[in-house]
Amino acid sequence: MKLKLVDMIKKILIAAVSSLILWIIALPVAHAACTGCLCPGNPCGLCSLPAMVDDTPIANESETCIKIKEIVPPISAPPGTNEHFANLDRSVIECVRNGGDVVRNPRRSKEYPLKHYCKPPEGASEVK
Repeated sequence: MKLKLVDMIKKILIAAVSSLILWIIALPVAHAACTGCLCPGNPCGLCSLPAMVDDTPIANESETCIKIKEIVPPISAPPGTNEHFANLDRSVIECVRNGGDVVRNPRRSKEYPLKHYCKPPEGASEVK
């Protein structure tokens, strides 16, 4: 009888410790904060490539994004059209020419609906 009780207590302890370890490992993943440029609030000051007519204005938009919009005006063509791809190519060229980096968006969201964005260079002055 004692042997069965000891075996049962061992199994319960093993199960409890295993569950606790799994819970501790999963906790940071479940509550991980967003990192990177594609987070809510646009922490890197990204601008869409190509600029779209219906884009919401960006507060404190960088000079890089303003220059891109001056050279490649915003379009209303839907993604996938010839006009969209032509303007995407020109926008990417201007982003890189002005010191920016092209960021590919693998997951679309309400805040970041397009596939490509321009990340202005670090320390780029913002227009107030």
